Amino acid sequence: MSKVIALVLCAALLLPGGAFSAAPPNAAERQRIEQALRDYAAQQQAEQEKNQDRLIAGNSAALLDDPHTPVIGNAGADVAIVEFTDYTCPYCKAAEPRLEKLLKDDPRVKLVVKEYPILTPVISLLAAKAALASMKQGKYARFHQTMMLFRGQLTADAVYDMAKDSGLDVNRLRKDMESPEVADEIIATFNVARAIRAFQTPTFIVNDHLLAGASADIDFPKVVAAARAKR
Repeated sequence: MSKVIALVLCAALLLPGGAFSAAPPNAAERQRIEQALRDYAAQQQAEQEKNQDRLIAGNSAALLDDPHTPVIGNAGADVAIVEFTDYTCPYCKAAEPRLEKLLKDDPRVKLVVKEYPILTPVISLLAAKAALASMKQGKYARFHQTMMLFRGQLTADAVYDMAKDSGLDVNRLRKDMESPEVADEIIATFNVARAIRAFQTPTFIVNDHLLAGASADIDFPKVVAAARAKR
């Protein structure tokens, strides 16, 4: 029996003084049960967040210091936002304009992009490999943002067209996409995602803490200000 079910049963049946009753709970008892459930849920959530924060802190180097992970913005910034992303993820795309504005408005923020192609079996991986390969030509930021702002069904032709529009040598890009470094970086991202239990895109991490909730609800300037306040 799960802890939640056990709690519900005990709260529903146990009366003040330790006696059990089969009678339906009255209004006061229902309020007590509901409050007990809320308290329990909050306690469990807090414990889960602490455990995840410990996992993130233990993998900080892999998240922030991997030389093969692309970084957009000031490399010496005092606040880093780590994003696990997939170019076919609509929620990642919805967050992109706000991230670009943040980077433009605040030069002390950097975006560490973990290419995490989990949503489609072919095109997600192809786009991630293309993005990582573009680092060899020094055009990752422009290409990444172009693909993030793309609307419609992403295809291989669209990826290569955007690569060309971003100033990339597409023939060289295709060759670099098959390099061991690109494959190793994607594998490393999957490994660190598993280690910190990040199983969706987008996943954002700031100051060893995973930002919970829908990406549309994240106030990035507020998050950055809070991160600086803790330093």
